[in-house]
Order: sequence, then structure tokens, then C-alpha cells
Amino acid sequence: MFEILTVCTGNICRSPLAQLLLDAQLAPLGARVSSAGTRGAAGATMTPEAVQLATDAGIPLESATAHRARYLTEAMADEPDLLLAMTREHRRTLAEYAPGRLRHTFTVREFARLSAPLDDATITQAADAAGPDPRDRVRAMAAAVASYRGVAEPLADPADDDVVDPYRRSWQTYQLSSQQLTPAVAEVVRAVRLAVTPA
Repeated sequence: MFEILTVCTGNICRSPLAQLLLDAQLAPLGARVSSAGTRGAAGATMTPEAVQLATDAGIPLESATAHRARYLTEAMADEPDLLLAMTREHRRTLAEYAPGRLRHTFTVREFARLSAPLDDATITQAADAAGPDPRDRVRAMAAAVASYRGVAEPLADPADDDVVDPYRRSWQTYQLSSQQLTPAVAEVVRAVRLAVTPA
């Protein structure tokens, strides 16, 4: 068992969609994926548009409609092995809550940008060095990805590491948000699968 936490503002659009996508692909490997919001209404459901994006991506309707928003707490930020924020602002909040976890905390698009150039062997070797425990392996993989923060070419626009907030905006903005999130999630899935599967 290993844990992944996704975080946005209200926990009703971006982070629950990321949670559902990750859970659908990583649960068979022992992942426990959860989500939370830095603000918003605890207990709220996903917006209808976010539910539509989820079902369009193959998530069962009952899974999407079962989601209930919750507030991010310091305790939530301390346990997961990989923490994925939707924006740099959310990443800063996570860093304030769990400063010792910086090597395991990213925006989801930042993680994808840093890990995509790494070949399978690099990721697997980093995880193998941590031993057989899946939690240790995921953390080692995340730390290896984080080590490229000072090496990767800086972004022309730092906002490219964020997933746009579609809340109370147009359907086109929801689609843009999904278009930014989905490929980033796919790269997270690739890296995590490599990490939890020993060579």
C-alpha cells in the first residue's frame, strides 16, 4: 500500500478528477488515492461539469457522484508518499503544512514536466535503491524526480506548471483544465508504475 494526495482549492473540480483518474489506474497496484481542498465547502459534491469530464474519461458515474469535498489539514499532508497540487499556490500550502516533504510535493504538471524526460531505467533504479517497500519506492522515485528541479530548463511562463481552475467558468475552460490535467496524470501513472514494480 502507498498513498497519493491530490490538492486544489475547493476539492470539487480538479483534485477529485485527478484522484479518480489516478485511482482507476493505480488501485490495482495498491495505491490509496485521496484528495482535499485548501478552501471551499466540506461535503460538497463535484460540479456537474467535473463529473462529466470524469465519465468522459471512463470513470463510473457512481464513483464521480460519490465524491465529497474535504478540507486539507496538516495531518493529511504528512502521510502520503506523493503529494500532487493543482497549482503552485496549492504546492506552497502543502509545503507550509509539511516542510519536510518538499521532495515528494509537486504540482501535477511540474511532476510530469520533470519526469517525462527520465527513461524507465532511471526511475526504476531510483526506486530499487530504496528496497522492496512500495511506500519507500514511491518516495525514492519522487525524490529522484525532484532532484531535476534545478537542472530542467526553466519555464518561460511559470503558470505552465498549473492546472487552470474551471470553477464557475465556461465548459471550454473545464475542457482546457482537463486537457492540462490528463496528460500530467498519465505521466504520474507511468512513473509510479515503474517505481512500485521492482526490476
